[in-house]
Amino acid sequence: MKILFMGTPEFAVPSLKALIDNGYDVAGVVTQTDRPKGRGHVLQAPPVKEIAISNNIPVYQPLKISKEPEIIQKIEDIKPDLIVTCAFGQILPQSLLDIPKHGTINVHASLLPKYRGAAPIQWAIINGDKKTGITTMFTELGLDTGDILLQDEV
Repeated sequence: MKILFMGTPEFAVPSLKALIDNGYDVAGVVTQTDRPKGRGHVLQAPPVKEIAISNNIPVYQPLKISKEPEIIQKIEDIKPDLIVTCAFGQILPQSLLDIPKHGTINVHASLLPKYRGAAPIQWAIINGDKKTGITTMFTELGLDTGDILLQDEV
């Protein structure tokens, strides 16, 4: 099965590594652009990009995927069977969701429907939650609103 992975921060690294380590054909990685970090504002690659490069996986870094049809075309050319997203940080356009024949799934850091959107771990801490978890779900146009495939409480 040919997979396109979309993710950016350290939180997304275990999901990408699991796909690679279990022999899936990760045909491309889409991640956010390199950003300045630290006191010296040194440009730093996202953790997902570093893993992709170390595994010889092509990397694509759109500023805003919904505004870059050339990136959508490159993804169409890859012909992924499945897209897996994990903390990518952008809302995906329908034109992208329509590409893979088996759909798009997302790994989200909360027990949905609680804490949809950005920073679910931080919101769980701020609100003093004693438990939270991970949700894997189908992706649709809404914000973290697709059908839930599985949840694991921690």
